[in-house]
Amino acid sequence: MNRLMKCESDRVICGVCSGVARYLHIDVTAVRVVWAILGVTGGFGIAAYIIAALIMPSDNGKAEP
Repeated sequence: MNRLMKCESDRVICGVCSGVARYLHIDVTAVRVVWAILGVTGGFGIAAYIIAALIMPSDNGKAEP
């Protein structure tokens, strides 16, 4: 089962974008670009990232295929 988890093996800050990209089966760069755009336009992305970093469980470095 594919769960939404922070990806510790492919992280830049907290691994939230990597985890979201793995969950949605899309490229992590696309997720990072969208998150950056949301952060610049209104600040929603920054708040959402902080909340996600606090509540998403970690995969402890065990990357799923």
